[in-house]
Amino acid sequence: MDALFPHSARTGDVIVRVSVSFLPEQSEPARGHWFWAYHIRIENGGSRPVQLLTREWIISDGRGGRNEVRGEGVVGEQPVIEPGAAFDYVSGCPLPTPTGSMQGRYFMVGADGERFAVDIPRFPLIAPAVTS
Repeated sequence: MDALFPHSARTGDVIVRVSVSFLPEQSEPARGHWFWAYHIRIENGGSRPVQLLTREWIISDGRGGRNEVRGEGVVGEQPVIEPGAAFDYVSGCPLPTPTGSMQGRYFMVGADGERFAVDIPRFPLIAPAVTS
């Protein structure tokens, strides 16, 4: 397990690594609002360039609520990741509960035109306990 990216999944030649941080300065527990930032690194261990086209997330809260999010690219980009290279980005997730999780898939295309899905590992969203 990588200390910087404790959650990872490999699909073929692509590895998706995730680290997550609770952001207390953007959270308001008294109003039922918790917020996390997550850092994703997508590594291409193959011999051909790949391009991330779309994403699909499943976001679950601590009450069993589930939200599915689909869209083009990530953070406004559809990056091409060369062999041996990686693409990093940071995004965020609000929840109405102090716990939850995220997981999903990226849909990519190889330089040869082959389309394929890449797993995003499930990772927990857990706010630290607040003591007074």
